[in-house]
Amino acid sequence: MDIFSIFSLFGGLAFFLYGISTMSSGLEKIAGGKLEKVLKQMTASPVRSFALGAGITAVIQSSSAVTVMLVGLVNSGLMNLSQTVSVIIGSNVGTTITAWVLSLSGIQSSAFFVRLLKPESFSPLLALAGVIMIMAAKSNRKKSIGTVFMGFAILMFGMVVMAHSMAPLADMPEFQQVLIAFKNPVLGMFVGLVVTMIIQSSAASIGMLQALSLVGGISYGMAIPIILGQNLGTCISAILSAIGVNTNAKRVAAVHVIYNIFSVGISLPLFIVINALIDIPLMKTDINPLGCAVVHTVYNIITALACFPFFKALEKAAIWAIPEKQSAKEKEVFLDERLLLAPSFAIAECYRQTVNMAQTVEFNFQYSTKMLKSYHEKKAEQIRENEIKIDSFEDKINSFLLKISGKELSEEDSNRISQLLLAVGDYERIGDHTAHILKIAEKINESEKKLSAEAVEELKVIVHAVSEIFAVSFEAYKTDNVQLAQEVEPLEAVIKKIVRKVKNRHIQRLKEGACMTEVSFLFSDLLTDLRRIAAHCGNIAISVIQLQDSTIGKHEYNHRNKDEDAEFINKYQDYKTRYSVATPPIEEQNKETIPQ
Repeated sequence: MDIFSIFSLFGGLAFFLYGISTMSSGLEKIAGGKLEKVLKQMTASPVRSFALGAGITAVIQSSSAVTVMLVGLVNSGLMNLSQTVSVIIGSNVGTTITAWVLSLSGIQSSAFFVRLLKPESFSPLLALAGVIMIMAAKSNRKKSIGTVFMGFAILMFGMVVMAHSMAPLADMPEFQQVLIAFKNPVLGMFVGLVVTMIIQSSAASIGMLQALSLVGGISYGMAIPIILGQNLGTCISAILSAIGVNTNAKRVAAVHVIYNIFSVGISLPLFIVINALIDIPLMKTDINPLGCAVVHTVYNIITALACFPFFKALEKAAIWAIPEKQSAKEKEVFLDERLLLAPSFAIAECYRQTVNMAQTVEFNFQYSTKMLKSYHEKKAEQIRENEIKIDSFEDKINSFLLKISGKELSEEDSNRISQLLLAVGDYERIGDHTAHILKIAEKINESEKKLSAEAVEELKVIVHAVSEIFAVSFEAYKTDNVQLAQEVEPLEAVIKKIVRKVKNRHIQRLKEGACMTEVSFLFSDLLTDLRRIAAHCGNIAISVIQLQDSTIGKHEYNHRNKDEDAEFINKYQDYKTRYSVATPPIEEQNKETIPQ
């Protein structure tokens, strides 16, 4: 083995790692928003969490990445510690899928159909199919499938290059001397640990072991401790991810580390004792890629089954290892960047924070309108503080969404980001209007002149209608309810008509001297704020509809012929009956068309 073989080994490892990354990226894009739905189920039973952990790891192809992501989720407050323990145990089982795929490289046969199962034989065809799909397919989903095919082909090419670069080792006496040293299980475990810590991927280190096993000379007795060390080495990513996070997030990393230390700490001494007391022929038999996959899977399944009943003990051990800080209260983390490892989860957290933002806006709207009747300085100060908080929500969520946009996303995730950006903007503008309503309330409170009784009654009707349109659009947004979202537009049309009528009546009262000029401008500004809040609620409702059908354009939707939409007309008439003001002047009575 010369220097060029070493170059080939590193090159093969590079292809291998890039192939894993490309394949997992494609799989994640295919899964798309489904990962977000999976996240919502993590609050279920420990058994389901275990299964979900295994399934997500099979998609992402890295138990380390799952743990890092869990650290981010707990650090952001989206999950708690107890929910993550079963997921971590399951992720160790899910990571074994890669070894099974790579084990196909060990197939040896002259039969055509058996050789066809060997990745070295069919991966070139997958690469061709992948390139064609990436270049020719119009659907993003098909492009993602093509990416998975390409990633798999690159991964297998890297595996072949590594195997070929190691082939000369079989004839080297020095290599045989190294293998003798590997008969020491502690040394084998240590080597597996160090290599995995360096490349930060147990799947990749297992792949290297499988490639090395094709050379020959590595027995089951040598491989088992190495595989144990590889499982332990994967903890390095969790340890690094725990730097600078809150106590609970550190405990997530601690669960991962404690679980693997405990598993290896029990398994390695047990292996050494059994191997010393019992002469097992299999331990002296050369291992192959399939054997590596079997050992890796059996070990992780047995340790998972053994530890699963004690997941509460693991949680307590993590709490003991990372005690609660007695000093100042830890600052809440807003949108942890570790979530960017899985864009679907990051989008889910942005969505959750947008809902929190909308709830703050809702509070400001409710109390700013109440201030028009009865002003309270304490509540006014809270509204002002909330307005600063709303602006902060917008800045942080938009910045985070832009970072997610730089990732490879499924079509569903891309559409969700577009919806979130629009919703954040609309809720921020509603927040601005509520702040302006508060200023109007302050001026009315300071003024000796008050609104007329007619204006107050008209204002009550409009405020109640705008309160309903906010509530309906918010509920539609929270639940992705298209049917509910479709109820917003007819209510918005009614509000638009009421505001126009009330403005005309107000002008008439000014002419007749029934309203004071000093407060007339405040009343007009108030109507404008309420009308615009309703319009922003309409925008939010349309974004919910567009999420289900991205072909619907806002302009086309707003300007369609509503006179032929029976459902719209029925809802419009219903809202018109519920929210009505006194009959407008005679010249208005003949203008009863639906606002477009």
